[in-house]
Amino acid sequence: MRIDKLLSNLGFGSRKEVKKFLKKGSVSVNGQVIKDPKHHVHPHEDEVFIFGEEVEYREYIYIMMNKPSGVISATEDVREPTVIDLLEEEERIFKPFPVGRLDKDTEGLMLLTNDGKLAHQLLSPKKDVPKTYFAIIDGIVTEEDIQLFEKGVTLDDGYQTKPGKLHIIKSGTYSDIELTITEGKYHQVKRMFQAVGKKVKYLKRISLGPLVLDKTLKEGEYRELTEEEIGQLQDVDQS
Repeated sequence: MRIDKLLSNLGFGSRKEVKKFLKKGSVSVNGQVIKDPKHHVHPHEDEVFIFGEEVEYREYIYIMMNKPSGVISATEDVREPTVIDLLEEEERIFKPFPVGRLDKDTEGLMLLTNDGKLAHQLLSPKKDVPKTYFAIIDGIVTEEDIQLFEKGVTLDDGYQTKPGKLHIIKSGTYSDIELTITEGKYHQVKRMFQAVGKKVKYLKRISLGPLVLDKTLKEGEYRELTEEEIGQLQDVDQS
């Protein structure tokens, strides 16, 4: 990889700015000052220093976010704030994108990464990656609903969903439930409850495959995944 591209990708400035740093002799590779922006380096092998500090090369970034309501799952939008807008510049330079989508008014676990291969595997219908949601339902959720969801319900457009695992935490005028599904159809959780005559009042995703929302993250907060969490997601990719 060209040295100017490497340093620019890692957030040290635009290509133009990086070229100025090179010209001033601020960059060295394996102990040798490099001024040519076209100089090629091996990111995982060469020792690169800029302003006397070693450059740590990273290709991918993996972020867990507790998405707040009112923010959309997109990389950019002219009208609405996006999950990318909540990131600092040091994360945005990696150009991460949300893996899948949550509705604007849905909260909870959002995975952001620039690892397209992993994202594709997590979203692949063939993988049946489970997603678990906590919801407050307007209406009494019953054992009959559990059985209906286990068989799959017919949505308003005639689509028959795959089986969903419904767990009742509290049943009453407003019911607290957890629902695990393996699909990601548009407004799917809301439409599944609509199919059994009930309405979702509050919705929060709490897990995606092996990844569980960190309870210490407040709405709008995020952190990078641990090596263990990344490994668990990659295991899904390889399964």
